[in-house]
Amino acid sequence: MALNNYTHTAADRFIQYVQIDTQSDPTSPTQPSTEKQKDLSKVLVEELLAIGISDAELDEHGYVYATIPATTDKNVPVLCFCSHVDTAPDCSGKDVKPILHKNYDGSDIQLPDDESVIISTKDHPYLKERIGDDIITASGNTLLGADDKAGVAIIMDLANYLISHPEIKHGKIRVLFTPDEEVGRGVAAIDMKRLGADFGYTLDGGERGHLEGETFSADAAIVTFHGISAHPGYAKGKIVHAIKAASAFVAMLPREEWCPETTEGKQGFVHPTSIEGGLEKATVQFIVRDFDTAMLAQHEERLKAIMHKAAEQFPGITTSFVVKEQYRNMKEILDLHPQVMDYAEEAYVRSNMEVTRMSIRGGTDGSRLSFMGLPCPNIFTGEMGIHSKQEYVSVQDMEKAVEVLVHLAKIWEEKA
Repeated sequence: MALNNYTHTAADRFIQYVQIDTQSDPTSPTQPSTEKQKDLSKVLVEELLAIGISDAELDEHGYVYATIPATTDKNVPVLCFCSHVDTAPDCSGKDVKPILHKNYDGSDIQLPDDESVIISTKDHPYLKERIGDDIITASGNTLLGADDKAGVAIIMDLANYLISHPEIKHGKIRVLFTPDEEVGRGVAAIDMKRLGADFGYTLDGGERGHLEGETFSADAAIVTFHGISAHPGYAKGKIVHAIKAASAFVAMLPREEWCPETTEGKQGFVHPTSIEGGLEKATVQFIVRDFDTAMLAQHEERLKAIMHKAAEQFPGITTSFVVKEQYRNMKEILDLHPQVMDYAEEAYVRSNMEVTRMSIRGGTDGSRLSFMGLPCPNIFTGEMGIHSKQEYVSVQDMEKAVEVLVHLAKIWEEKA
């Protein structure tokens, strides 16, 4: 890497970070949802202080705030670089054993602790582009945690580089590490005034060269069927069964379209995530997704119509339909500030790579942050196979992302 003969620290930091269990918990009402997330956050504060960043701090909600001081007299907008410390509840993040595969040769990677777990080039074609790189995986029993400890390591490496190279001209940079991104509460308790940034970038993307400035808009929908209970031995003409009504409703949902398993690209979907209940009450929870925010209402009206049609089959059933906003497409905000994406694209080009602007079939902390006043697209980290035992990351991708951030900081200073 051509950063003034700099020896990167991202890989060593990453290997350390993934061994700290930071799994978040969607069932917990606390903030953060698990105290163990702070185990990593405390390490990050200690390392930031050791680097020379004197204001690094961890708040009661699990957020790490820190400042890389400006090295210019120009009035440069304050940037924020953000990643999340938690790992997904989908797969164990306890006792992660990272393995470094140096000079990857292009073959399938069989993991030693469970030989049935194979990271194949067929299932993971991006591996073919990383031949010759140093690849980090887990050992087969856990996820790796590259989502998003790769982003954390990249930002920490950036901080280390910029503090040790004050000749690099840049404005004030705020570092933000968040908990609970994986359970949808990553920005729930952020103090935006305390953060004090004008524009931001999350480090939570995948393939090298990808720049993500668009996400789904997202709602949650809760469909409830209310029945009538009676003793089953004397229930003829009395019982109205909420479970059966809910089951009929789910069976009426389209299977060939309008669902995650049949959609791609810019297609939206409606997806049942849970069903629970009893004779008197049964509830089906949904996520509703589309890149066009206006389409959410159409999806919801269609879902409500199916609910009513199912209820008609069970005289006496009553229903309720509740929609809750989750997040909105960051593109709606980023389009008002085109320089945020344009400067990032220029940083990619200066780092000698092709740029591909991508849409995320999901959301990031940046989605919410954008609507909280911090326009915030997403930059690649190299994290792949996320939320699974087949997760991996390229060391060289992480180092390339550090280079992008250095150029990005310089570009904002130059344009100020």
